[in-house]
Amino acid sequence: MRSCGPSLIKYVLFAFNVLFALSGLGILIAGAIVLADVNEFNHFVEGRVIAPPIVLIVTGLIIFLIASLGCFGAIKESPTLLLTFAVLLAVIFIVELAVGIAASVFKKDLEMMVKSSLQESIKRSNSEDTMAWDNIQRKLMCCGVDTPADWRAISANKTLPASCCQPQFIDTTVGHCLDSPALGKDKFYQDGCVGKLKDRIDKNASILIGVGIGIAFIQILGIFLACYLASSIRREQAK
Repeated sequence: MRSCGPSLIKYVLFAFNVLFALSGLGILIAGAIVLADVNEFNHFVEGRVIAPPIVLIVTGLIIFLIASLGCFGAIKESPTLLLTFAVLLAVIFIVELAVGIAASVFKKDLEMMVKSSLQESIKRSNSEDTMAWDNIQRKLMCCGVDTPADWRAISANKTLPASCCQPQFIDTTVGHCLDSPALGKDKFYQDGCVGKLKDRIDKNASILIGVGIGIAFIQILGIFLACYLASSIRREQAK
């Protein structure tokens, strides 16, 4: 007579894989959201910053496909499919762990990398850099690399770009935010962009890490359930 243990585990594993498939979609969506956010400032960040959310998107898609394999293996009660499912989960887990470690190491150099990129860009005067600076200063409400003084140091008439100024105080006649007594410091952004951009990237990194940790726990549970069910099925088949 067949015990109810393996049968119960089969349905638990099936339910787990449905949850796992949904988590795969969740991690894919989270990666896409973070990628879209970071990509707004891709002029100032290296590919290493954009790589983690791309990896997350790919991982989410793979997780969804692997979950389908797990469901099929559980329904068919195939030890081979279940063990394949467990191995694939383990591989994905190792990849996620490696990406997490790499991201942690890279995070230490993040501020220096961002600052260097901003400093190089602010010295250039081409239209691409100008558009990138206008975008980041408006979106993050910042001005210059460290302070607005960075713009004054390279401006012949000591003016600030209009994107440094709060919208209602832009001098539309010249397209600048003039630093004059009539325009006090409370009228333009005082924070540098290096800190704001780093904080934005850190926030996105925290989202990715949180999602990754949550998925990792689910994966470990899935590996255990798949191996247990495969072992139980083989024992039943051997009787």
